Amino acid sequence: MIPLVVSDIQDDEIETVVALWQDCGLTRPWNNPYNDIAFARSQPNSTVLVARLEDGGPIVAAAMAGHDGHRGWTYYLSVAPDHQSAGLGKAMMKAVEEWHLAQGIWKSQLMVRTGNEKVISFYETLGYNVSATQLLERWIDSSKRGDV
Repeated sequence: MIPLVVSDIQDDEIETVVALWQDCGLTRPWNNPYNDIAFARSQPNSTVLVARLEDGGPIVAAAMAGHDGHRGWTYYLSVAPDHQSAGLGKAMMKAVEEWHLAQGIWKSQLMVRTGNEKVISFYETLGYNVSATQLLERWIDSSKRGDV
């Protein structure tokens, strides 16, 4: 596995990470990535991790990690398009899982949009399984919902 230099996101890296998420097609109008980053950084049970190939190098991968006290969650896993298919996604997921374990969390979960078979296949190679659980949602504060 490719070694990555992983750290928590810093203020001056937010624009770079949002651009990475956009380049990877991860953002949606109803989820403002700036709000998501700010919220994750303001909570003790979440973070945004960034990764470089070497100290001081450019950010090549990022992910938001959090937990609900029982299960770990991964969001916005991204690898710069010119570095994809080189094992960085696998290495970044390992970093997220290590973050979960350091928080005392032993089960890691994530959501993939229905029909995204390529991404589902990627996670299956890492040992993730499609769950028989159905996800339900409701916006209880619609002011936080972005453009739709």
